[in-house]
This record gives sequence, structure tokens and C-alpha cells, in this order.
Amino acid sequence: MSVFTVIIPARYGSSRLPGKPLLDIAGRPMVAHVYERAQESLAKRIYVATDDARIAEAVEGFGGSVLMTRTDHPSGTDRLAECADILELDDDEIVVNVQGDEPMLPAELISQVANNLTANPQAGIATLCERIHDRETLFNPNAVKVVKSEAGMALYFSRAPIPWARDYFADPSAGLPPTYDFYRHIGIYAYRVGFLRDYVTWGSCPLEGIESLEQLRAMWRGVPIHVDVVAKAPPAGVDTEADLQRVRAMMAKTS
Repeated sequence: MSVFTVIIPARYGSSRLPGKPLLDIAGRPMVAHVYERAQESLAKRIYVATDDARIAEAVEGFGGSVLMTRTDHPSGTDRLAECADILELDDDEIVVNVQGDEPMLPAELISQVANNLTANPQAGIATLCERIHDRETLFNPNAVKVVKSEAGMALYFSRAPIPWARDYFADPSAGLPPTYDFYRHIGIYAYRVGFLRDYVTWGSCPLEGIESLEQLRAMWRGVPIHVDVVAKAPPAGVDTEADLQRVRAMMAKTS
């Protein structure tokens, strides 16, 4: 089993849902639910990383641990690297990035991605995916697709439908080819701390810029990324008001 630290980046300023980590779900802030999911995993330590005093106060209010970070990070990965330095983690230690807007993320996935990185020492990152069952998802640019090798290493991530089934997709009324499994990327990552320290020294690469996908910076630099199919499909996170209402309804049914 892997020994790992969970870090939950939490920003107050969301363009669509300001103050998102503090929004109420079943009487508690969203970030409290995310923290609880992490506690259900095999994580050794759990921290919320934020640059906002309101979020820090809320986390401390439910007994969570907080890391105060700079306000100028261009990405969540940069924020994680600062956290690794604050905690003085060794380069070979593993950090799992759990998004602060995933209040229903199955804890099994947190442990799964950390264990996968431990089991694949050639990889600097491990992440997860799930099978795509409909053409609408495959062609939706908000659903990131991934193609992986026989050994489970990422070949490419894209917002476009990949791989392109040349003959099958010529018919717009057809579904998905029955001879190939397509995969949607799920944005949970386990990182080796040494990779995080390298990452923040690299500038953005052309692929990352054109696709708006941070993980392509690692691929551009030749860092292997392990990709595994999820042990349990996660519900969607909270990006919009409609998402928030859906999660509130789901939580109400289970409480």
C-alpha cells in the first residue's frame, strides 16, 4: 500500500460560483465534504491549500488542517509544489491532488491513484479515466479524452474525440465503434514530489496552451503518466449552479 499525502486546493474566486468551497451542502461547506472523502481514503495526511482567510477559517472550524499559499499561482499544480516545500516533503514522496469541488468523490479513487503511482516507479504522475458510452460525451470538448498504451501509460489527452474512427465517424448517425473502448479522463492526480518541483520550473508548452490541459506540459517534457480505469465511477463535480443543486439533492437522499 502507498503512503501518501492528500492536498485539496481551494480557491474562493470562481467565475461561475464565487466562494464555491464554502457553499452549503447538507448544512456544511462543500470543502468539508471533500475533506471527509479524503479521510475515508488511506491518506497519511490531509491538507486544504488556500490563499483565502475565509476558507482557512472554515476548514479550521471543522477540525481540518490548512496550508496558506501564495495568491499568484497560475495553476493548481504550482500550488501543490509550494505545499510540498512548506511540508518539506522528499522528492520520492507522493501527493494526491483532490479537487475542492468533488464532494462526492469515492475515497477508493484517491487510494487507487496513489497506489498506482507507487506500483509504477517509471511514472511521475498517475491519473484515472472511465469508459465513454455515448457519442455526445466523446464529441463534447468539456469532456477530456485520453488514449493509453497497452502498458497503461498515456499517449495523449485531448478535448477532441480521440482516436478518430475515420470510417465509422463518417456517418453522423452512428454510435460508437463496437471494437474499441473510448475513455474520458477523470481529473484526480497522484504526483511524485520531485516531478512537482521540476514542473514549476518549466514554462507552458504549445500543446498545453492550445488544448488548455496542464498535463500536456508533462507529456511534452517526456514525463510518463500512468492511466487506470476507475474502480468506481465518480459523480460529476460542482462547476455550475445546476451542479450544486444536483449534488444537494443527492446528499439529501443519502442523509
